[in-house]
Amino acid sequence: MAGTLLMGAVAYDPKVVTIWDGFRDWFAAQGLAFDYVLYSNYERQVEALLAGHVHVAWNSPLAWVRAARMGPVTAVAMRDTDCDLTSVVVVRAGSGIESVADLTGLTVAVGAVDSPQATLIPLSYLRSLGVDDVKVQVHDIGVGKHGDHVGGERDAARALVSGAADAACMIDGNHLLFGVEGTMPAGSTRILAQTPPYDHCNFTVVAGAPADLVEQFRALLLGMSYDDPQVRPLLDLEGLKAWRDGRTSGYAQLERAVDEVGFYDAGGNVTAEDYRP
Repeated sequence: MAGTLLMGAVAYDPKVVTIWDGFRDWFAAQGLAFDYVLYSNYERQVEALLAGHVHVAWNSPLAWVRAARMGPVTAVAMRDTDCDLTSVVVVRAGSGIESVADLTGLTVAVGAVDSPQATLIPLSYLRSLGVDDVKVQVHDIGVGKHGDHVGGERDAARALVSGAADAACMIDGNHLLFGVEGTMPAGSTRILAQTPPYDHCNFTVVAGAPADLVEQFRALLLGMSYDDPQVRPLLDLEGLKAWRDGRTSGYAQLERAVDEVGFYDAGGNVTAEDYRP
């Protein structure tokens, strides 16, 4: 529709419809014509973005890496909660595993094959520490959705607690969640290693998108206040307190991990073996 900013998002959970319906109504009240298209996986969404089917995409970090390789694209905004995250490698308390070197030859449970935070980044970090001889136990839940759910990570945590794995990888926030919900009972595990900080999702804009609509979209996002009672429910649903300018300096670890395992090639083509989103 002419004069409408069209966004792509991945339907990783039924709440996605509630979220973007709410944003669409709010944007309309601010004078921005906005609509969205849902995709079943990020690979299809990135391809649609670069084909010009949508102007902007709510991209996972892995989707950003692919889009940037297919480019040209720009990251225009991200959540405050997308900045400076870390992943952790967790072991059972009393396991006798005292250093990452002790993981050599042992089983490390991870999330889905395409999860940046629970697979790609932490395994790359272990390799950077000289640990590359481990048995990787993959928990492929929601493949194609780039770990935008906790299913694979929760299964990895359960494998650790049950003794089916010697260590488990997860994002730091889910490590806290699993303790609160009882998946990993208090005192049953401890953090063995923690990655350096990295960034997560961003709004990715394709070259050729209508500049005036994109700038209005960006300005409205950055102007949303958590103190506004109409805005707060939308921000709570999407898990943030404030929108920030998009930055791309926080994806170096993921770029390195992608290259190490050959997930995408330099042109953004999917080259990971047996990856079927």
